[in-house]
Amino acid sequence: MSADTIPPSLTRLARTCAERLIARQETIGISESSAGGLVAAALLAVPGASAYFLGASVTYARPAARGFLGIERLPPGVRSSTEAYAAFMAETVRLRLGATWGLCETGAAGPSTNRYGDPTGHTCLAIAGPVADTRTLRTGLGEREPNMIAFAEAALQLLHDTLAAKDS
Repeated sequence: MSADTIPPSLTRLARTCAERLIARQETIGISESSAGGLVAAALLAVPGASAYFLGASVTYARPAARGFLGIERLPPGVRSSTEAYAAFMAETVRLRLGATWGLCETGAAGPSTNRYGDPTGHTCLAIAGPVADTRTLRTGLGEREPNMIAFAEAALQLLHDTLAAKDS
């Protein structure tokens, strides 16, 4: 795979994030679901990724969260595709990999609602580390691939914004 196969909007954001992570000697771990690995692919497409990228998991189903991140059960009242779940997963991947930052995306890419009834185009994002934040995005899009790209872009934007805020 080359950077040419990843949407330019993702590679631009990933490059800026990578530059900041490298300059600060910080690392990141990713847990994503509905973006299907696009967040990780964009970050890995940047030359020098081994300086900041520790690993990623596409935790699309509960067995993946158990197998990749050792999550046996969720905190009470927490379910997938929520900001609370995204925050839990971001912190879990951060701790599991010993990373400075953990980034999570969890949602419903479509073409139908997820099992919780969240509409197509709904995703929740979180970053954990020296600063923590969460966001919810509803794209209004009904097709899977455009939602996956929008979700990955939103996750990278959250990382970008968090790193930029920490710099100021």
